[in-house]
Amino acid sequence: MRFADPLALVLLLFLPFILYLRFRNRGPALTFSSLSLVPAHLGWRCRLHRLPLFLRLIALALLIIALARPQSGMENIREVNKGVAMEIVLDRSGSMGQEMDFNGRKMTRLSVVKKVFSEFVNGGGSLPGRPNDLIGMITFARYADTICPLTLARGPLRDFLDSIKVVPPRSPENRTAIGDAIALAAARLHMAEETMARETGTAARDYKIKSKIIILMTDGANNAGRYTPEAAAALAEKWGIKIYAIGVGGNDVVKVRTLFGTQMIRTGNGVDRKLLAAIAAQTGGIFKMAGDGRALQDVYKQIDKLEKSKVESIRFLNYKEHYFYFALSALLLLLVETALRCTVFRRIP
Repeated sequence: MRFADPLALVLLLFLPFILYLRFRNRGPALTFSSLSLVPAHLGWRCRLHRLPLFLRLIALALLIIALARPQSGMENIREVNKGVAMEIVLDRSGSMGQEMDFNGRKMTRLSVVKKVFSEFVNGGGSLPGRPNDLIGMITFARYADTICPLTLARGPLRDFLDSIKVVPPRSPENRTAIGDAIALAAARLHMAEETMARETGTAARDYKIKSKIIILMTDGANNAGRYTPEAAAALAEKWGIKIYAIGVGGNDVVKVRTLFGTQMIRTGNGVDRKLLAAIAAQTGGIFKMAGDGRALQDVYKQIDKLEKSKVESIRFLNYKEHYFYFALSALLLLLVETALRCTVFRRIP
């Protein structure tokens, strides 16, 4: 237990003075000619006639304590020895709804990407997790959107990840704006120090992130957006941000039954491997293809080994306010005291 404004407790010193003023010697209210006229037996009302006064004093004490703002909680000092700031950039265009193998199960590409990314962040399978990293999330189809800002918290990140859906194939939004997504992610990472300062309460100049990366996962080629992937990669290179590009799946082909048997029909151009390899190399990152869930896990293992850097220690203070309970108790006591003065302990005059 601590007090946010402990100086308010000085007011408690005035309570004994109030008692002194109340009980100091005063002349009798009524004068009797003989003590024999005073009843020898005092009733319970006479014995408890000071109860309202004590209730009021207790209420005042509780109000003073409420003014001092009592708090309880815990101080969590977390030593962050290794970590990075990263933006996860997920393709959610219609082709990400195609099937992909994950440990013997058939799932959509987006579902596999989300599951492996969750293991990468929170730990699971063969991945240890990244509890000390500043992580944000961006999705894209025709447009790039910030789904989760850079944060150390894992709860919101998990909730936002669950909300990501594939764009319907016939939707006007079913395009692939890789360049815009990279540009948005680079801009977010460029401001990562200011974001960290807001989360930890430290000055932005005192917090330096030594490694910033973009993990781009897509199964297509750039065909929309304002920025070209090359221009966006140049912006990331300028700000010292590496791009780890992951091609999900392979060529977009589906099985179609025809009169001549089952045919493999190509539905798109597939991953633009040359482009992804070029932007990764330009920024000092790597490019890998992941044809199934296990391959995607292997890529994340490689990233996990490559991206280790020292950052500052972070101190979290989390306190809960308790003044409300003291103020409420004081109010109840004042109500009881007022009711007693107006009924049982009513005095005339």
